[in-house]
Amino acid sequence: MFNLLRRKPRVYTKIENHIFGIITELLKLSNTDINCDELGGKYYLSNEEQHFKVTVLSNDYVIRLTNTHDSVAEKYDKLFVEDVLKAIKEEKHRRMEVVYDSINNSIEKMAERLHNTLIETNELETQKVRRLETKHTKTKKVNY
Repeated sequence: MFNLLRRKPRVYTKIENHIFGIITELLKLSNTDINCDELGGKYYLSNEEQHFKVTVLSNDYVIRLTNTHDSVAEKYDKLFVEDVLKAIKEEKHRRMEVVYDSINNSIEKMAERLHNTLIETNELETQKVRRLETKHTKTKKVNY
């Protein structure tokens, strides 16, 4: 019964395997730019060092691979393109989390420094007030 419900693993063609491998390798490189036009259904990968660009047109299920010599665009199976898009979106999301964590840590450090500065300033002001109070009481003459 459960064997019927289990999804069979997707088997890619030799070319699909090759393209998926290229895209995942590009995604592993930190200098690969990921840009998305989700309304238009276009996803772009660009790596200037490798001289390689990938464009995925999700509405038409087309993937275009471009290097310095060639540019090839082919229409692929819907499930294959969806798997490619899933990998791209996951990497984009992971990178955004890294940036978010970095910004969050910077804000926390700034807030901590500000808090410490405010505490020090408050302590200095309290010390000045105490000095003024003690000077004021020493100069007063007491009449009995």
